Amino acid sequence: MPVNAVTTLRDPVAFRTALLELIASATRRIVIVALYLQDDDAGREIMDVLYAAKARRPDLQVALFLDWHRARRGLIGKQHSEGNAAMYRRYRQHHGPGIEVYGVPVQNRELFGVMHVKGFVFDDTVLYSGASLNDVYLTRHQTYRLDRYHLLRHAGLADAMAGFARQYLLPAGAACRLDVPGAPSPRQLGRTIRDLRAALDQAAYAVPREVPGASEIAVTPVLGFGRAHNALDADVLQLLGEARRQVILLTPYFNLPRPLRAAVGSVLRRGCSIDIMVGDKTANDFYIPPGQPFKTIGLLPYLYENNLRRFMRGHRRQIASGQLRIHVWRHGSNSFHAKGLFIDDEVAVLTGSNLNPRAWRLDLENALVLRDPHRLLYVRHQVEWAALREHATLLKDYAALEHPTHYPPAVRKNLRRLKRTRLDRLVNRLL
Repeated sequence: MPVNAVTTLRDPVAFRTALLELIASATRRIVIVALYLQDDDAGREIMDVLYAAKARRPDLQVALFLDWHRARRGLIGKQHSEGNAAMYRRYRQHHGPGIEVYGVPVQNRELFGVMHVKGFVFDDTVLYSGASLNDVYLTRHQTYRLDRYHLLRHAGLADAMAGFARQYLLPAGAACRLDVPGAPSPRQLGRTIRDLRAALDQAAYAVPREVPGASEIAVTPVLGFGRAHNALDADVLQLLGEARRQVILLTPYFNLPRPLRAAVGSVLRRGCSIDIMVGDKTANDFYIPPGQPFKTIGLLPYLYENNLRRFMRGHRRQIASGQLRIHVWRHGSNSFHAKGLFIDDEVAVLTGSNLNPRAWRLDLENALVLRDPHRLLYVRHQVEWAALREHATLLKDYAALEHPTHYPPAVRKNLRRLKRTRLDRLVNRLL
């Protein structure tokens, strides 16, 4: 696609503005694929705009594909509820049919895998981000969760991404309507979930094989699912294997899968420089500030920080020489959710994958791989990287991280228990 068909949005405010404008201006189709659309101010605003767009243009096709499990439960740590699906039913009851909301279960239980594919299609435009849709991702109130946001205007890419949802998620029968009553239980969906998983094992985006011209870049949508035929994981490892000068890796939760850790080690041994940006534990969406009631889920930020400490301690020499640079993002009470890669100023990976064991083994993921051999996007990537570093601190040594002896008593107690029973390894694989 032409280089001017790609736009990088700077922050959640620009993301929200673009999202609402694209919904309002769509004339033929809207296909939204995301982990969830929350029953909060931001979620209701999106539903209002979707139904208004449908009312203005009755022929407009509107379909949402969300994770089945996430839509049918309340927030972690909150009281039991019917989840976001109750909101979708309310809107349908009030406004009537016209917007299709589907829940996609890629596994019988959420713990063992979710539909984590991202990408919104509006006519011939793709809005891609790792963000889900709620108040904090769309900065409706005082806080925000930082992600990455890109607009790509290309009919072929839009067709491929919308076509994937229609081709693979609907025919298998596992994608069930969330906006109508009488939804089946995961037990009732057992056979259809197995059929869906079998189809996804062989699934891929339908894109033509083309060679970019001198003023063009190549954009490839890639799917990642399971261990055996995971094209996204294979592409990430191949791209790292081809790195010659510099790699920038972004992940909100520092918990690299073993193959990815090995690839990073190989990149360092070849003499390439690596920048890794990760959120501070206080910028983790599971962080519980001191003084608030402790919940077990609040251990996760500390587990990730311990992972980072071990990694930095094992690479002391590369950090001291400046070959490996660790950036920790923190900005007030806001949280960090950016993920992806920049490689040699010629390749960028836009993805919703957290680049952790769960993403590589359990969840259904996707990415857009931007290949730019003429470095037409170089300046834009540098601007994006500089904006990400605006609230990040470069760590000189692992000792800059808080020592576990200073953690809150409840955290220390539970971490010791996990380590004693070796359950910390299991948690790292699942979360």
